[in-house]
Amino acid sequence: MWAWALLPVTLAVFGTIGLWVVYAIAVFNNTVNITEEFPYISTCGSYNPQSCLFSQICNICCVLALWIVTIRFQQIRDLGCASHLNTAGLVVGFISSIGISILGNFQPSVLLSVHLLGAFLAFFLGLAYFWVQAWLTYFSLPSHDRRWAVPVRVILCSMCTCLLICMLVLHITGFRSEAAMCEWAMVMCFFALFGIFAAEFRHIDFHKLTVQKTARANGVWTLQEIH
Repeated sequence: MWAWALLPVTLAVFGTIGLWVVYAIAVFNNTVNITEEFPYISTCGSYNPQSCLFSQICNICCVLALWIVTIRFQQIRDLGCASHLNTAGLVVGFISSIGISILGNFQPSVLLSVHLLGAFLAFFLGLAYFWVQAWLTYFSLPSHDRRWAVPVRVILCSMCTCLLICMLVLHITGFRSEAAMCEWAMVMCFFALFGIFAAEFRHIDFHKLTVQKTARANGVWTLQEIH
């Protein structure tokens, strides 16, 4: 069903456009001065009124990411790859998605330490999640799709890894504008990695939540499935 392919595409498009809108508002109302220093994403979203928009964008992206991570886990499991790696990917994906909400709601100007924690969870664990998904691609796509999806995922994951390292080194050494550019490029790559899930999600026939309840029959407690 092609409709499920729209979910990761929606996250990628919404997140990309949303962050650049925040950047445009910050430049327009002079809360950042790009002639002096190119701003970090969180710097653009630290001041009113764009801080409210930045928080809401991060919260929506968090919910969409959690939904995608859950469906991806179920898809791999239903394809017969109920491995510990898939479970680890689910856990890491959940934590990194929550990190998106944390960094969005605790701007550097409000509580820097919590913001940095959210950034660590979103960036480092998010990168680990996508490396896991690059490997799991071998089990989730037919060969004709796998031929392009695996290289693209590996290239984007490698770019994110390099950009993350460069961002940290440049920030520590005082090249803040260059570090901010690396951050923007890395986040765009993250959104692209989410968008690639459309290749797998278009093969989903249906998605349902199964709930179990306990029922008593003839004095014996049994589990019943409710669809």
